Amino acid sequence: MKIAVVKEQIKGEKRVALTPDVVKSLIKAGFQCSIEAGAGEDTGFLDAVYQDSGADILNDKATLLKDADIFLKVNEPGVDEIQMLKEGSVVISFLYAYTVPDIVDALNVKKVTAFAMDAVPRISRAQKMDALSSQANLAGYKSVIMAADALGKIFPLMMTAAGTITPARVVIFGAGVAGLQAVATAKRLGAVVEVTDVRPETKEQVESLGGRFIEVEAGGVETTGGYAKEVSQEFLQKQKELVGKRVAEADIVITTALVIGKKAPVLVTDEMVKSMKPGSVIVDMATKSGGNCTLSEIDKTVVRHGVTIIGESNLPSLVCVNASELYAKNISTLLLHLANKDGFKWEMEEEVTKGCLITHQGELVNAFTKEILNKNK
Repeated sequence: MKIAVVKEQIKGEKRVALTPDVVKSLIKAGFQCSIEAGAGEDTGFLDAVYQDSGADILNDKATLLKDADIFLKVNEPGVDEIQMLKEGSVVISFLYAYTVPDIVDALNVKKVTAFAMDAVPRISRAQKMDALSSQANLAGYKSVIMAADALGKIFPLMMTAAGTITPARVVIFGAGVAGLQAVATAKRLGAVVEVTDVRPETKEQVESLGGRFIEVEAGGVETTGGYAKEVSQEFLQKQKELVGKRVAEADIVITTALVIGKKAPVLVTDEMVKSMKPGSVIVDMATKSGGNCTLSEIDKTVVRHGVTIIGESNLPSLVCVNASELYAKNISTLLLHLANKDGFKWEMEEEVTKGCLITHQGELVNAFTKEILNKNK
């Protein structure tokens, strides 16, 4: 079974799908690995290191892909890349298939099977394959570091001969993987941290990390795969009223809220930004899905009403070495679950296979993706 890895096409993407160490382990398991020249150079994984691990280095991307049985990527393949693949080959990458119908169509036309890393079920035995969590964990950490860098004050309480410096106040929207890592990082730096989440069951996790949970009395909110389903306007209004005061007092606001299959909810309005202290900072981690702040701009840092708003959409790429190392382990673990050196097992009703299989033999087979795409027609 021949595996191909290429340099990512998306602007600003520094991650790579396989690291040299993971290449070595896959070759030991009986796979062949071919890497496009320069694929790992942004992360410091040079071609010579891949060669030392047993990989072949190819300059011609078309040749690399037409011979591949398995195409491993970080981001979704481009239509041009899909057209280079042979019929019956397999792609494994982040896909978010319900957002890229043109990619789904191209996969089906070429009869390329696609497994989505973003659709791996969040179950205990799939934890080592959970790339969403590994990348979100790093993103949560980086969001705090970027906010600290943009803030004109320090995080911790500091008592000096010249006077006492009060600790920075951080408000975090969302207590998922990214939010919880942001809590832990901000606390380690000495900030006072408050968290709001539509899922009341996250209170214990927030408090275990030293954060204060802001409770909204509106009943529980149902979740799917670790994400909240769409929340009622009543709940959002209550949350806005309760959290508004905390936001006005905050030095830093970090928003992480996503709703799977839908636009990100608006949590920080123009009026809330106006209420914040000049020099305070917002990091909107949901800009790729529309943004949690009305004034954030994707992949831009802007100043509005004296507040710095950071809209970086690919935080894991900013810590590309660790992000690539973790992702390579996630994707190789999934691959070894699905296949061995002789081919794929095609256990179609097995929970992990069924959950992340998107296209197969020219058809869209993932039920959730079908449902969302049909709604959007």
